[in-house]
Amino acid sequence: MRNIGGMMKRVQEMQEKMQEMTAEMEASRFDCSVGGGVVIAVVSGKGELVDLAISPAALDPDDTETLSDLIKLAVNNARAEAEAKKAEALKELTGGLPLPPGMSLPF
Repeated sequence: MRNIGGMMKRVQEMQEKMQEMTAEMEASRFDCSVGGGVVIAVVSGKGELVDLAISPAALDPDDTETLSDLIKLAVNNARAEAEAKKAEALKELTGGLPLPPGMSLPF
């Protein structure tokens, strides 16, 4: 019985840490600047786009494709940074052990 109590305490501690990490990730912002600062994308820890800045210098009506590519690159790179931070947090929380298939953290 003593082992079950200790295990339950560790599970509770892990849940508390997970809640703290979730709140921290949700509050975090990840940004990426591309094209020499022409496009800057900011995403939340959930990977949601929260801000996008486009320099007037990037607005060329004859070349909208380049601007589109810069926007996609900035957003995708910022999301990749958020995912890397999420993976790092998960590794820290689980001590490097992978989660079972289909299970993920709430952020």
